Amino acid sequence: MKNVDDLIASAAELADRGLSKGEIADELNVSRETASWLVERSGAATEPEPQVEPDGPDDIHVDWNAIGSGGKRLTYVGRALADLLMETNGEADVTVGIEKAGVPLATSVSRELETTLAAYSPAKHQWDEGDIEDLGGGFSRNFSPVEGRNCFIVDDTVTSGTTLRETIDAIRSEGGEPLACVVIVDKQGVEEIDGVPVHSLINVVRVGEQ
Repeated sequence: MKNVDDLIASAAELADRGLSKGEIADELNVSRETASWLVERSGAATEPEPQVEPDGPDDIHVDWNAIGSGGKRLTYVGRALADLLMETNGEADVTVGIEKAGVPLATSVSRELETTLAAYSPAKHQWDEGDIEDLGGGFSRNFSPVEGRNCFIVDDTVTSGTTLRETIDAIRSEGGEPLACVVIVDKQGVEEIDGVPVHSLINVVRVGEQ
């Protein structure tokens, strides 16, 4: 398990490689606020983030490298995610993976469910400073379209639900129908987003004072 110093060092390394803070948040499975705080603490930030408390944001780091580093383990987890989706959500035509970490998981799910595969890059990958609302995501043309199709959405973690909501909206804007979302870890206890059910293999629940 990584401690805070490890995360700060990882954030510095990713920042030095040119990743945006949104990409760093995605790589470390933390919120954007946490990513900003880690980068600032590492000394790689050029501007302070006054909205973040000095003691650090309230967040949970999820490290699933033991799954992602093994193709066989990743396949097994993909099968478990597919099993969750098959229980109550009907049949989908497309499995949508949210880049980056959601795509290999979605690949395994799509294989198990015999659907086509789509890939969505969220706005947070472009976010560094300023208003993320001014940015937009998009679907990769190298994968399946979602127009007129029923879709499952796959990602690794839920931190705030913002990325899942963005993906749901993007599918609907393209004329598709999101049936359900599935993740490995839900850090917020989200059961549904905009009428779309959210399933997870693991739910994290905080106990005690925040």
